[in-house]
Amino acid sequence: MTIELRQAEVNDAGTVAALVHRLVSELDPGRADAKSLARYQQAAAELVGKDAGYWAFLAETPEDGAVGLITLNECTAIYAEGRFGTIAELYIAPAHRSQGVGALLLERAITFAGTRGWGRIEVGAPDQPRWSRTFDFYRRHGFAEAGPRLKRLVEG
Repeated sequence: MTIELRQAEVNDAGTVAALVHRLVSELDPGRADAKSLARYQQAAAELVGKDAGYWAFLAETPEDGAVGLITLNECTAIYAEGRFGTIAELYIAPAHRSQGVGALLLERAITFAGTRGWGRIEVGAPDQPRWSRTFDFYRRHGFAEAGPRLKRLVEG
């Protein structure tokens, strides 16, 4: 299987939104509906391929098109000694899992982090034990536990 990796551009916003929608469909099926897809498309149009502190990389095959995605955000914190990256989304189509696609995307993210001068990359791992394979994937690729993340929605 031939996998091509490339940075997503403005015209890839629809593809990025669709892959994120598929990710959310797996992680939290109640949140993934037609309205959320439309919101993801709008957000992707504002972020993908623009200088917004957000970068997306696609994994593609000649036969299937986009089969994987990793997205990164630039953050800053004193504890991180300045700028660092976070993985916001990582998705591999089910038919292409356990074939090295995720590892390729993760390595591309790490290389990109080096070009940005980031000292670290962080990721929020999904709940255990349901997503233990995801957690183990990151551990195999050099990630260490740094504690859980919490969220609060802000209306405005």
